[in-house]
Amino acid sequence: MDIGKKYIPSEIETKWYKFWIDKELFKAKGEGNGKFSMVIPPPNITGKIHMGHALNISLQDIITRFNRMLGKDTLWLPGEDHAGIATQHVVEKFLMKSEGKRKEDYGRKEFLNKVWEWANEYREHIKKQIMAIGASVDWSMERFTLDEGLNKAVKKVFVELYNEGLIYKGKYIVNWCPSCGTVLSDEEVEHKDEKGSLYHIKYPIKDEDDYIIIATTRPETMLGDTAIAVHPSDERYKDYVGKVAILPLIGREITIIADKYVDPSFGTGALKVTPAHDPNDYLLGQRHNLETVQIMDEFAKINENGRKYAGMDRKTARKAVVEDLEKEGYLVKIEDLEHSVGHCYRCNTVVEPFLLDQWFVKMKPLAEKAIEAVEKSDVTFYPNRWKKVYLNWMNEIRDWCISRQLWWGHRIPVWYCDDCGHVNVSEEDIHICQKCGSENIRQDEDVLDTWFSSALWPFSTLGWPNETDELKKYYPTNLLVTGFDIIFFWVARMIVMGEKFMGDKPFSDVYIHQLVRDKHGRKMSKSLGNGIDPLEIIEKFGADPMRFTLAILAAQGRDIKLDPKTLESYSKFANKIWNATRFVLLNMDNFEKIDLTPEMLELEDKWMFSRLNKTIKIVTESLNKYEFNIAARELYDFFWNEYCDWYIEAVKNRLKSDENKVVAQNVLVRVLDSSLRLLHPFMPFLTEELWQNLPKINDEKYLITAKWPVYDKNFVFDKEEAEFEKIKAFIRGIRNVKADINIPQITKVEIAYKALDNDSWIVNNESLIKELAFVTNIIIVDKKPEKAATSYVDDTIEAYVKLGELIDINAEKERLNKKKEKLEKEFTKYDKKLNNPNFISRAPEEVIEEVKENHTLIKSQIKKLEKLIEELN
Repeated sequence: MDIGKKYIPSEIETKWYKFWIDKELFKAKGEGNGKFSMVIPPPNITGKIHMGHALNISLQDIITRFNRMLGKDTLWLPGEDHAGIATQHVVEKFLMKSEGKRKEDYGRKEFLNKVWEWANEYREHIKKQIMAIGASVDWSMERFTLDEGLNKAVKKVFVELYNEGLIYKGKYIVNWCPSCGTVLSDEEVEHKDEKGSLYHIKYPIKDEDDYIIIATTRPETMLGDTAIAVHPSDERYKDYVGKVAILPLIGREITIIADKYVDPSFGTGALKVTPAHDPNDYLLGQRHNLETVQIMDEFAKINENGRKYAGMDRKTARKAVVEDLEKEGYLVKIEDLEHSVGHCYRCNTVVEPFLLDQWFVKMKPLAEKAIEAVEKSDVTFYPNRWKKVYLNWMNEIRDWCISRQLWWGHRIPVWYCDDCGHVNVSEEDIHICQKCGSENIRQDEDVLDTWFSSALWPFSTLGWPNETDELKKYYPTNLLVTGFDIIFFWVARMIVMGEKFMGDKPFSDVYIHQLVRDKHGRKMSKSLGNGIDPLEIIEKFGADPMRFTLAILAAQGRDIKLDPKTLESYSKFANKIWNATRFVLLNMDNFEKIDLTPEMLELEDKWMFSRLNKTIKIVTESLNKYEFNIAARELYDFFWNEYCDWYIEAVKNRLKSDENKVVAQNVLVRVLDSSLRLLHPFMPFLTEELWQNLPKINDEKYLITAKWPVYDKNFVFDKEEAEFEKIKAFIRGIRNVKADINIPQITKVEIAYKALDNDSWIVNNESLIKELAFVTNIIIVDKKPEKAATSYVDDTIEAYVKLGELIDINAEKERLNKKKEKLEKEFTKYDKKLNNPNFISRAPEEVIEEVKENHTLIKSQIKKLEKLIEELN
């Protein structure tokens, strides 16, 4: 039996994915030993899968395949997000470049047809990328956040919330992107520190030869000022409260008011109040019944209220206003200032606070049950620290602006009657006014925030509002795997909507996955050019090594520093699995399946089964707690360091003997079978390919649906395991001595040992030691021989490698001393850096960590050399 000499991922990955699809092995069966369901965080159709997606999908697939092998009725539901702002933005740019037309040139209907064409094409791109990673999603259940079923769900939710008074329309300061032409939620605004200026401006007091100075970062907005505010306890301004100031350049009379919101320590302590262009000023204006003067349009250009500045964009207006203020003697000074500025998360345009009629959801009443669900641990966060983050935000939650000034999305199900003014809200499209019967009605032009439809994802995708079998079986889902950056966008809102419309949580567990950074700990970005494309990684190494790498680095609560060299390491691991399987298959001549009993087993067999069962236990427990890195590390150590490096080596001689090989063959196959099962969730393609070639020890057809290994206490042999571990340490000591003093491992040596107590474990396993350590003879001595190096010490034995004429002792001492001197110089260099306060305060964290690691490593190497030199003396 031979599988070929080389592991070539491209030859097996497409083959097996197609096979699993054709056999419908990803499909939920509707029956099983329990239930596991999960919805995929729908990726936006606008972009390529990045390493964060690859991590997210890999971890979800690991858990899905694990639960499927546990025999559960398993559903992992796939889908894509229509990504309202991003998709419309991309398609508008594409059409302008390719056809030279704006969306208005097409009209709403034709433009949406164009977007649908684009969306359907890019949905297929996204699907292919998800498939390449190996995601075992049930494609027969695929959904889209803008499909007909979700549209029905969205309308029902909107209408019910509206009828309960939980959705309302009103003027409010919103985050407006002048480039995208739509509202952004608070979470869609990215704040960046930028260098700016603080402008100090005189505001004259009416009928007095006096003035008050305000300080502002946005002088162009003063055109819309309707008050000046000071803190009530600010002694500097107590005599100014109630007086009237004259707005420079405009001449409008504005009142000086007192409000505790004002920070006396910022600027001059006097605040210009522009209710239409600042969210805090808007609230301040509400409290004091101030006039609201809007001075910008939706393109961030000054409107007619800005008088002579009308038509200027905000940047040009700022320059003109400052020049005029200086010319007329109102500008006192300009200071440099670094401050936080909000940008659109899509196009990076500076966001403009804008007063607009918008639709809102009242969140406070809806948040109560969603808070309770997490407080009572009906919904559990992994890692737990995200629970506090969630609760802090939910307890301070503000109303949610859900309307967007777009064409692509779920259109708001509201119709206005131009005859009687009635607002018609309906789940079905209507053509006459529900109140007066007029046909003179028009639908609201806006669409709903993309997150509104996404908030319904766990139940709308299962058929709600219809009472489907899928909804009954798979809601609530078991797990959500997502990133920390959308806890507020999405996780919180799903919990809110699940509690409201299903009367139950949408999922039991939320696993917040890590951020994938570059090897230096920097965020991956286009500007830094440090991004890693998962599709390129798959092409170079294969999907399985990439998945395993991401899993073994996925420690809860810690970002992943991804070094391409790490991917190479786990590509070698995949090769090791392939080669070990090939070795086993090539040694299966006349294989006969037998029922193994403990009495049949040799020491190394018992050790192997004991280690296997303990590995099964740790991996199973780790996956149940979403400790992916612990499970992956355990599998790596077990398969490479124990099965390959020790057990296979230990049974090679037995496989050459027709009389002794049958038990060894059966142990090899059974342990390999269990190992491939344990590895399957992490490395599905490789393991399925190899498992299909194993001698069959049961009637299971496919690894993907095979049973997960179960811990068997009858095949745990603690005593024998401990004995074999001593033999390993004994052999490792011999190998280390050879490595340290440049003796080739295959060079045969003589071993002497001094027995302080029971030495039966050496006597009984002498042939195994000789074979694995290349030893000619093992003798008992009363004391350490001359020209010997200590290789092993414990409470019962002291063992030595007899060097004899194998090396020139003096030459070896000279070599080791030179090596020690070189390491000491290296150590001094690192030691100086760590004791240099300038280095510690200025060097990047990752550089300091690297220096610390090298410092520790070299210190241990020096100690080891000192011990060796002492031995040779």
